[in-house]
Amino acid sequence: MEKVLTIVQILISVFLVASILLQQKGSGLGSTFGGDGGTGYSTRRGIEKVLFCSTIILALAFLAIALVRIRF
Repeated sequence: MEKVLTIVQILISVFLVASILLQQKGSGLGSTFGGDGGTGYSTRRGIEKVLFCSTIILALAFLAIALVRIRF
């Protein structure tokens, strides 16, 4: 059980780091892949909203697994 939790936590941490690094402060996700990103939208839309929500979910999952591992 301990090995499974460790592997799952490592995978979640890799995905969490990737989702955090894909979010750029002050510019849209389009500029990450070469777009101009100069539209000035202040709300998250499309893939940016999905990325933001998935970052929160991954962080909560990482925390939950860390707390479960403390119990064992």
